[in-house]
Amino acid sequence: MIDNRFAPYGALGLRVALGVMFIAHAYLKLVIFTPAGFTGFLGQVGLPSFLAWPIMLAELLGGLAILVGFHGRYVSLALIPILLGALSVHAGNGWVFNAPNGGWEYPAFLALTAFAHVLIGDGALAVTGSRSSAAAKPALA
Repeated sequence: MIDNRFAPYGALGLRVALGVMFIAHAYLKLVIFTPAGFTGFLGQVGLPSFLAWPIMLAELLGGLAILVGFHGRYVSLALIPILLGALSVHAGNGWVFNAPNGGWEYPAFLALTAFAHVLIGDGALAVTGSRSSAAAKPALA
């Protein structure tokens, strides 16, 4: 059963966590790994290196859009392929993400979280809601 009084705030929590995660991963690639390092990594795992900048920008701008609720559920849908790509890169490394080169459970969790966001909607305090989340206005009664 869904508690309609608080569900929009649950969606808000999901949206904020997912948006912050995407921003943090973009920051990691831009500042810690560096664009050149991430480009090289993509080449090492057999992916086209020209995808480095589009991935970093998608994570940064998409994370910001999700965070503020700017058509966030559609942005999550658009970012799922990036998460599935990360899942495929880490799939052979084992279950736990602290395994050498990272495991696959974290990208799998994030892909499912993004999919849940697509299904649930943007929730409370979204800048612009998508069609179904606009109908779910938060009401404390």
